[in-house]
Amino acid sequence: MNKISLTDEECASIGSLLNVLTAKYSSVEDEQFLSEASVYAHELPRRIRSFLNDFKHSECPGICLISGYPVNNERLGNTPSHWKRKPAHSPTLGEEMLLVLYGSLLGDVFGWATEQDGHIVHDVFPIAENEDKQISTSSAQTIWWHTEDAFHAFSGDYVGMFCLRNADQVPTTYACLDRVQLEPEQVNLLFEPRYLIYPDVSHLESNGGPSQQKAEAPNHLLDSARQKIQQMSVTPNRISVLFGHPQSPYVRIDPYFMKQLDDDKEAQQALDSFIRLIDQVLGSVVLQPGDCCFIDNCRTVHGRKAFKARYDGTDRWLKRICVTRDLRKSRSARSSSSSRIIL
Repeated sequence: MNKISLTDEECASIGSLLNVLTAKYSSVEDEQFLSEASVYAHELPRRIRSFLNDFKHSECPGICLISGYPVNNERLGNTPSHWKRKPAHSPTLGEEMLLVLYGSLLGDVFGWATEQDGHIVHDVFPIAENEDKQISTSSAQTIWWHTEDAFHAFSGDYVGMFCLRNADQVPTTYACLDRVQLEPEQVNLLFEPRYLIYPDVSHLESNGGPSQQKAEAPNHLLDSARQKIQQMSVTPNRISVLFGHPQSPYVRIDPYFMKQLDDDKEAQQALDSFIRLIDQVLGSVVLQPGDCCFIDNCRTVHGRKAFKARYDGTDRWLKRICVTRDLRKSRSARSSSSSRIIL
């Protein structure tokens, strides 16, 4: 993992920039802020810009960490009980904007109409009703390693996570493909469209939030988006697990939501071997307040170990974004060229 630790001078420079932005915009979801984020991002310290530029183009290792930004624990208030209960003015606005600025150096941030009410920046903390589910807002269940939104053709290139609170030192797990050595025959099989990945539960209506009359996603468009997810849940298209160049492949995988291929033992054996190899090289990082971690979603899987949630306002709390290097590829699923929400 490549790491960089911010200096006091860099933190002060970032703080000054965020003071300007939080005075100008009241929400990280503001369309004007999102439109100009890539411009403001170039006001970040040069060392950060260079670090993320190197990460973007190297593809190895597929995970990086920016640490050292100060987070005021008292200003945050309690870890919320549910992402639906957002205050009118977020106490974490500055941190949310910083995460988007970092991400804008890698590409364009985007969201899903079917996930967390179509917000760009997601909250990740334990929700009591999700405790035993395979979803990021669970706690008692280990989150299996995966690539984000592996089931979807428009999945992001990067996942960004900004840690606000992690008193229990809950580890984030990860494994980069450069550490996995497959046999050529296995690579060939995994490059073939023989595999089925189902939508994860975060996109289901029970977890995505109520139908809301948003300019981005009025009810009829939101209903259509949910119908697409439902269709994928019933009859997903067969896809390859690996793609790109055979000697340095990209990956889309989510073992928990993949169907056992009883009718294709050869393909299943290759997948099982791949899963075992990833298990063998799985590492972990404990994010601290102020840490920002980016994961190359085409080269690195990630997950999270189980923990005991208290639901007392002190539980682990992250902010999360998805970033694409090519927003245009999802134009058919967005309401306008400027929209960041996939329907």
